[in-house]
Amino acid sequence: MPFQKVHPEKLSTSVVRQIEELILRGILRPGERLPSERELSERLGVSRPSLRDAVAELQAQGLLASRAGSGVYVAEVLGSAFSPALVGLFATHDEAVFDYVAFRRDMEGLAAERAARLGSDSDLRVIDAVFDKMRAAHDRRDPEAEARYDSQFHQAIVEASHNVIMLHMMRSMYDLLRQGVFYNRSVMFRQSTTRDELLDQHLAINTALQARDPSGARAAVEGHLDYVEQALRDRSRAERHEALARLRLSRETQPG
Repeated sequence: MPFQKVHPEKLSTSVVRQIEELILRGILRPGERLPSERELSERLGVSRPSLRDAVAELQAQGLLASRAGSGVYVAEVLGSAFSPALVGLFATHDEAVFDYVAFRRDMEGLAAERAARLGSDSDLRVIDAVFDKMRAAHDRRDPEAEARYDSQFHQAIVEASHNVIMLHMMRSMYDLLRQGVFYNRSVMFRQSTTRDELLDQHLAINTALQARDPSGARAAVEGHLDYVEQALRDRSRAERHEALARLRLSRETQPG
């Protein structure tokens, strides 16, 4: 008969499985510091030696990293899907900007559709709470905060889609945006007309999600990123025109 003896699982193995799950699901994030050993052992209900064994195993896997005198952190490498050389290419080739926006449009449209269907009530409350913070930043005319909450809003939608591959892939994409590899997101939020339109677009996305309207949520995300793409194209065109105008101005102002 195909039966084997059941062996009780070590406490440290249970701890490893729990932390792995939290990292996989994006609840523990790259660069996040874990609680102190004493606090974490109390929360998990295990002894410190069992916790140390679990942390050592997770460090060997490359999921956790210790910093001398600081503590244990979720490894930053989890959010780095692109090599420095490839990031450099992205930053120096204009067409990468529009490919990036097109990729986000497709992936985030799908994520919004999934979030409307599969997201829990708590997932949707998280999205709504982040949108409220974004609206408050808009009202107090704080473009840096508004841009930051914009990123959190889109990440919350991806998290609510409950696809761990999409979650970690899109985190890498947002990290490139945070670094300013493609464009400076906060610049868009400094223009009053653009800021108002962007807020309305995020309101439309949130409204469709709260109504659990998959097609409406996807269409709202796609419309938003179409707008972002056009705004970037308009800005690129304006910069080229300004460069030509400066050349003409230089010629006209030269002596003789």
